[in-house]
Amino acid sequence: MADSFNPDTVWAPFGAFSHVVIGGPGKVIYLKGQVSLDQSGTIVGPGDMRAQVQQVLSNIQAVLASMNGRMSDIVSLNQFTTDIQTFIQAGDIRQRFFDAPFPVTTTVEVASLFDPNLVIEISGIAEIPIARFEAPATTSPMHK
Repeated sequence: MADSFNPDTVWAPFGAFSHVVIGGPGKVIYLKGQVSLDQSGTIVGPGDMRAQVQQVLSNIQAVLASMNGRMSDIVSLNQFTTDIQTFIQAGDIRQRFFDAPFPVTTTVEVASLFDPNLVIEISGIAEIPIARFEAPATTSPMHK
C-alpha cells in the first residue's frame, strides 16, 4: 500500500491532491488517458465539463474495478483540460471519487483533445495491493 506525504517545507495542498506518494509492494497499474466516452464509445456530455469529469472518473473507476482495484489505489493523475478554470470549478465532483490521502496530480490546459466536444482527459498510475489484485482473464505480453 502506498503512503502520501505533504512536507511542511512547501505550500499546503488546496484540493484533492498530495505532494508526494511513496509506492509500496503492490501491483503497479498504468492507466491510459480516459475521456468522456460511454461503453459504446459515445461522448457523454459534449462540451460539458461537469458531465465529462463524472464520466472520466467513472471510467477510471471501472477500469480499476476490473482488477479489484479502487480509486484509493491511485497514486498519480495527469489531467489535460481545454479549460482549466471550468475544470477547477468541477473539483467537487473529483472530491466524490477521492478521500485523503489524495494522489499526486498534474493538471495542464491544452488547446484541444482528439474530438472538439471533449474537454478533459485523465491518465494515472495506481498501486493495487497484491492481496486484493485480480489479474484480468486475458492479457497480452507487452514485450516479446
